[in-house]
Amino acid sequence: MFVTAEDSRANVAAGHFTHFKREEDETMVSGKLDEELRRMSRIVDDIQPRAVLLANESFASTNEREGSDIGVEVLGALNDSAVKVILVTHLYDLAQRLRREQADGVHFLHAERLPDGTRTFKIRPGEPLATSFGKDLYDEIFGADV
Repeated sequence: MFVTAEDSRANVAAGHFTHFKREEDETMVSGKLDEELRRMSRIVDDIQPRAVLLANESFASTNEREGSDIGVEVLGALNDSAVKVILVTHLYDLAQRLRREQADGVHFLHAERLPDGTRTFKIRPGEPLATSFGKDLYDEIFGADV
């Protein structure tokens, strides 16, 4: 398999699953959180140990406290079941709680920022950050004086 790196290591997985954000249900049959939980429930029903779940902003369709509560339960259970979860999240409370409560099976990466704020576009191991640098982007786009 082609890999854009000097070297790479990977393990064989029992399956690959994805849980990414979807748009609001236009029929208004259910809300975003309901739809998101239904999709996650189907994944949990089908996933096996040694499988991989790729998740992007799961449980972010509600507030931080509730999303973190749900995430800790679901992701903790998957971790305990030997499922490898690769999660992108801005839910800082979720990341912190997973770090504390699932310390043996959780590793963290974040986008590198140099001390002057420059983005390197490199992903590095590191503790969860309390910021997603949204203020930096706002200042860059609208000017720091706004």
